[in-house]
Amino acid sequence: MSRGIYITANDRATEQAIALLKSIRFYDPETPVVLIPYDENYQQAAAALAQFGVTVYEDLDFIDRLSHQLYEIFGEGFFARPNQFRKQACWFGAFDEFIYIDTDIVVFEPIANNLNYLKEYDFICADYQHAGGIANVFTPTVIEQGVFTEAECQEIFNGGFWGSRKGLMSEEKLYAIFRECAAHPEYFDFSQKTSDQPIINYMVLKHIPKRFNIVRRPGKAPGNWAGSSHFMVQGDRLFDPNLNQPLQYLHWAGLRIQPGCPYWEIWEHYRYLGEPKPVLPPAPPQTFWQQVNHRVKTYSQKIKAFKG
Repeated sequence: MSRGIYITANDRATEQAIALLKSIRFYDPETPVVLIPYDENYQQAAAALAQFGVTVYEDLDFIDRLSHQLYEIFGEGFFARPNQFRKQACWFGAFDEFIYIDTDIVVFEPIANNLNYLKEYDFICADYQHAGGIANVFTPTVIEQGVFTEAECQEIFNGGFWGSRKGLMSEEKLYAIFRECAAHPEYFDFSQKTSDQPIINYMVLKHIPKRFNIVRRPGKAPGNWAGSSHFMVQGDRLFDPNLNQPLQYLHWAGLRIQPGCPYWEIWEHYRYLGEPKPVLPPAPPQTFWQQVNHRVKTYSQKIKAFKG
């Protein structure tokens, strides 16, 4: 049985992908990692990641066919970022068991060990997306019409980190699920320009009953959103003082990774691990209105669904 990690990236995401891979390899030198190209501009990213043993998904024609078909089901212009659906190729790749990881993440443990949960479950995630309600995933219609119960809606998850096994989804079944979703756009919350997250939540909640959110393990597990301000730095990892546990990973979902962003020093540490860190010019002082906009944006992000 083969196990591995999938990521998606293009050339624009090369720096983030390098930071992710350096963190993965720091804790786990062996688990294979496969790049699913986000678009046709991925050659520079692939070359940069080859030093970490990352290979490119073998059947690129399949990815193109799959993503095109899923795109066509909903119609042109429906999704803000339709290429996010290319990650659905995970179900059909080389690994019998896999974890998918967004590139705006760094990990703090041998992350592939979480695949051991697949001895009991068919799908795993590890976040507190549910703590923020159903925003960015569903609208109240799904509860009002009995599509999902309130208890089932407590199992929604962030689409940036999840794991499962090959064979649970056939290509035909995937298309059928997408057609079902396209027939009911009123079920989904795309107001914040999310694309794949509402659809994959629907798919998992409807069709994969044996699922497990790792944050519900005995003793709970820490959150992982970089917008959470209470995490403490301990060496090259983050620590949740409320649970007295180290984080499994940190996810900058909805945040721009740049100097001054939350936990920038952690991202910078992994990005330049083993190489000289460049000296960046100091950021110009913010104007009054830039400061106001930043505070409003930060507050708005905190009350949205990305909670940890």
